[in-house]
Amino acid sequence: MPHGRKKNNMLIPTIIMGVIAAVLLYIGYHGGEGAHIVGLRSAFKMTIEIIPLLVFAFVIAGMIQTLIPQETVASWVGEKSGFRGILIGSLAGGLTPGGPFVSLPIAAGLMRSGAGIGTMVAFLTGWSLWAVSRIPMEIGVLGWKLSAIRFASTIIFPPIAGLIAQALFSGGH
Repeated sequence: MPHGRKKNNMLIPTIIMGVIAAVLLYIGYHGGEGAHIVGLRSAFKMTIEIIPLLVFAFVIAGMIQTLIPQETVASWVGEKSGFRGILIGSLAGGLTPGGPFVSLPIAAGLMRSGAGIGTMVAFLTGWSLWAVSRIPMEIGVLGWKLSAIRFASTIIFPPIAGLIAQALFSGGH
């Protein structure tokens, strides 16, 4: 690859999503009753609601890469940070608010800054299983007992997932 050119890792997923969208629009159009118009209006509304969140998540991801020196990222959450890095990743993931529009850009920014694969698997697993910001609503809807049981039942998984990923896939992203 020539110097200065970066590989576009988003091309294939973008093509796949474009094909799926086109097929669904085609089905909606030919199904009659304006389903394709209703779907496009819904998509536009969701886009308007999510754009600010996406912009802020990408700003955070970019600033992580820019403001935190790679040496710092490597020492705290890099491949050689060991179990400490995995625990930090688990906790950071569990404390990261919002949906995938927030957590995935942050994870990508950390990866580009030198975070280890085990740490990032722990981060994403902590985000999906612990979701500390979701706990108040969970308690309100499901009650404290079920919420506590669910949290206690999942507490060991982010670090375990990080250790497994580190053992199996460390040494290259």
